[in-house]
Amino acid sequence: MAHPAGTGWAIGHDGAMTVLGAILLPQLPPERLREAVRAADDAGLSELWLWEDCFWGGGIATATAALSWSSRLRVGVGLLPVPLRNVALAAMELATLYRLFPGRPVIGVGHGVQDWMAQVDAAVDSPVTLLREYLTALRGLLHGERVSTAGRYVRLDGVALDEPPTAAPVLAGVTGPRSLRLSGELADGTILTAHSPPDRVRQARRLVDEGRTAAGRTDPHPVVVYLLAATGAGAADRLAAERRRLGYVESTGVSGDAHAVADGIHRWVEAGADTVVLQPTLDDPDPEGFVRFVAAEVAPLLR
Repeated sequence: MAHPAGTGWAIGHDGAMTVLGAILLPQLPPERLREAVRAADDAGLSELWLWEDCFWGGGIATATAALSWSSRLRVGVGLLPVPLRNVALAAMELATLYRLFPGRPVIGVGHGVQDWMAQVDAAVDSPVTLLREYLTALRGLLHGERVSTAGRYVRLDGVALDEPPTAAPVLAGVTGPRSLRLSGELADGTILTAHSPPDRVRQARRLVDEGRTAAGRTDPHPVVVYLLAATGAGAADRLAAERRRLGYVESTGVSGDAHAVADGIHRWVEAGADTVVLQPTLDDPDPEGFVRFVAAEVAPLLR
């Protein structure tokens, strides 16, 4: 049930400008979300990204709130763990979100962190099989199809949305070779974690393209890459500490003033990133200031 036709939507390059976004980490208290969204909106940020990490705020709830507090921001969720969500319920929620805010949600799904999935008794023996079945069913439902399937993990009996959206892109947040090929085959775009230096982005892009070729897909398939970034006092030290905390190699991340960050972003764009989403360090002292920095100081240097 692949859908080689276009979805009526694309992210990536707005003309000659690299699309730049910023992440609000899930550790930001929900009471501060409105202020951060308004800071991003006022500064002219293109995309604001949220995470559904266990056991912080829910991705759909936070994305809905963020979209409602802005009339122009695209809001990404990267990602919704598929073991946690029945596919029919996910389709219902995403359809509502896309109908309420046409063209502005950017939703990713993925395996989820396996330790967290085990904590809630949702781990599966074959995450790749689950993601294949889930993406196939989810995209079918969002495209207005009546779906019946009896897979290993996803089972539906004549399910169809009464109010499907006109366009509902679904990205896949994945890392392994099999999952990257699967994303190219079935998803509308791919999200790569900040543990992706330029050489890994090039490799991921090749694997995604292999999946697209095998499926005969020719529609756009944007690649979204998270990029660790730090600015302000002690930026280099904070970036180095964050790399150590996450176990990332030295070639991941950028630090410094706007010019240094923009120069670094170009390396990821040249490697194949269509959208670069700057990820602050966990100890960033000013999340609202970070999104203003990305929008007002870095983005103009990329045009």
